[in-house]
Amino acid sequence: MDFDFSDDQEQLRDAVRRWVDKGHGFEQHRAIVQAGGDSRAVWQALADLGLTGLAVPEAHGGMGWGATEAMVVMEELGRGLMLAPYAAGALVAPTLLSAAPEAVQAEWLPRIASGEARVVLAHQERAARYRLDKVDTTATRTAEGWQLSGTKSLVPVGDVADAFIVSARAGDTLGLWLVERAAAGVTTRGYLTQDGGRAAEVQFDAAAATLLTDTDALAVLEHAADVGTAALCAEAVGAMDFLVKLTADYMNTRKQFGVAIASFQALRHRLADCKMQLELGRSMSYLATLRLGDTPDVRRRAVSQAKVQLGQSMRFVGQQCVQLHGGIGVTDEYVGSHYFKRLTCMEMQWGDTLHHLGEVSVRMQDTAGVFA
Repeated sequence: MDFDFSDDQEQLRDAVRRWVDKGHGFEQHRAIVQAGGDSRAVWQALADLGLTGLAVPEAHGGMGWGATEAMVVMEELGRGLMLAPYAAGALVAPTLLSAAPEAVQAEWLPRIASGEARVVLAHQERAARYRLDKVDTTATRTAEGWQLSGTKSLVPVGDVADAFIVSARAGDTLGLWLVERAAAGVTTRGYLTQDGGRAAEVQFDAAAATLLTDTDALAVLEHAADVGTAALCAEAVGAMDFLVKLTADYMNTRKQFGVAIASFQALRHRLADCKMQLELGRSMSYLATLRLGDTPDVRRRAVSQAKVQLGQSMRFVGQQCVQLHGGIGVTDEYVGSHYFKRLTCMEMQWGDTLHHLGEVSVRMQDTAGVFA
């Protein structure tokens, strides 16, 4: 199998990397965290690069590129410790809107592509335990249209987003609805997450909603979740890549007993183990991305396999690199600690390691071996 990237993909990687290196350094990152964990200026910069239209079809003003290009972008954003909800707003939302009526697509997809609107998925509920089909939010049809009532948790930039795609039940039928944040009956409570990002609790109280789909809505939601999980895996690869290199540089400059600690064999072995975990994570990230176009059973198993490996790799690399740094590794003034926090939070997003281990097990009842 050929894992080489095309010229266009390499140019895309270089463009994103140059922007990250020039316009999104550690000081900018800390400033965004101190300002509340979100920056419209960063989102506009992503839009100016054309990245917000990456997954939007050309017919609606986007680039119409695929999963591999998204993976390339996410790796570079992960390397730059990007806090903007890029995957949520530019990859997951267009995937969900692809199942919406054409009029809804025509209204929202061009605005997403231009960076004018941030539309994010609101699906997590307190008792769901990562299950996409565990939904207590209700949808009611009225003479004026649909109304939604319920509460969603950990919605990315939920208190400043322009609209939400919400999973809800109309009777026994699971569906997806679009609700604008400015609609009557919508209240939000924003907060900083542990990694410095921004999320919110969003409550809907008979909020006006537009139906996107109530036919195979779970399948659409699962597909979008897999897109988001694969993007998260790629972001984690970029973050781990940066942290491993940062640690190697530190070990080559930090001296103990008059010599660089990189000369100590035990520490070299620990860093080599980090590199091995990074490359295992990278290969599984590739697998998840390449399987996004397969049948649902194959896709879901591959994505869960990738998330299991990435969960293990993120925890190992984050903890080992912090320990190899010593006390400075956990200080807020040092960039490494922020990567550690980001990796720790990513392990919990879109289902933690144990959840996806269960998903892999369920899908391998009739086979033996992880890759059978």
